[in-house]
Amino acid sequence: MNSDASSRLRTFGSRTAGPGRPVYITGEIGINHNGDLDNAIALIDVAAEAGCDAVKFQKRTPEICTPRDQWDIERDTPWGRMTYIDYRHRVEFGEDEYRAIDEHCAKRGIAWFASPWDTEAVAFLEKFDSLPAHKVASACLTDDELLRSLRATGRTVVLSSGMSTPKQIRHAVEVLGSENILLCHATSTYPAKAEELNLRVIDTLRAEFPNVPIGYSGHETGLQTTLAAVALGAAFVERHITLDRAMWGSDQAASVEPQGLARLVRDIRTIEASLGDGVKQVYASELGPMKKLRRVSGVVADAESARV
Repeated sequence: MNSDASSRLRTFGSRTAGPGRPVYITGEIGINHNGDLDNAIALIDVAAEAGCDAVKFQKRTPEICTPRDQWDIERDTPWGRMTYIDYRHRVEFGEDEYRAIDEHCAKRGIAWFASPWDTEAVAFLEKFDSLPAHKVASACLTDDELLRSLRATGRTVVLSSGMSTPKQIRHAVEVLGSENILLCHATSTYPAKAEELNLRVIDTLRAEFPNVPIGYSGHETGLQTTLAAVALGAAFVERHITLDRAMWGSDQAASVEPQGLARLVRDIRTIEASLGDGVKQVYASELGPMKKLRRVSGVVADAESARV
């Protein structure tokens, strides 16, 4: 492995992500559990059965993350009409729920981590030794205080780059340090249109940050474009997951249902196997067809020397 490839490897608990390693696949539960631990457990089971490496949540301190002028605005929710700050609390899990999540993930052999939206949330998540990483949500990419707090944990940090300019991304990478991050291309529209996914940015980011592995965080409907991201070299893939896209919640419509998640993981693994090493060769399985179909042997007849 050359030095460029080895510098792009990142540790996720017992796994390693980066060039030449299996794509690290994360099912983003976020707040699609709607504040219900049973929903969260069911989604963990869905991700484990599909073959995901991890599930991810979002962790906010409502009083910090909710603008003060929105606290008392009333809104309709599945639990009746309530103020926005009460709603934010309603969909947040506390330590008891995350202990149950931690225990269930260990039982199912799947990792979990979260996107903290404030420094108090970072401190909360650091209570759990099992976390393979932390995630910076695209909305938080410009929060230098949060980035410094995450860097100080020493864990791998996954940085999503949706709704961000190249200059903002470069600054965030500088604040976090390039040695311990994995940078995800993303378009922060829910759901995102195919013509705005701009998957070639994966190549752009790889060229700009030669020591950083590049991943993809998708918010589109359908699976094809996420598979294309893998073919373009994404080392990490994240998609929102749901029990049912018709459920209440702002992220449900841009999420993948259980059957789709199973297909996505299966097809990512097939694409990985099919990409190969880039060295052209004649396979042993081709020798029979060659003998049967090729009339003129050409200047190189020996399959062993037919590498280019």
